[in-house]
Amino acid sequence: MSRSAVLLLIMTLSSLAVLWLSPALNEGIALLLKGGSVVFGAGFLVALMAGRRIKFDPVLR
Repeated sequence: MSRSAVLLLIMTLSSLAVLWLSPALNEGIALLLKGGSVVFGAGFLVALMAGRRIKFDPVLR
């Protein structure tokens, strides 16, 4: 897993943890945290797919 994928995974989990541990947040802040977790999660999936595509090349030596 690349560094960017790890960073995006940590950011996704931290935003979900803050959302889960603080149920008394304002509506706007909760919506912002949900949107951030979706964006970070999508970025994590893209980083995983891009990392696999770039690293896989067994012919070049």
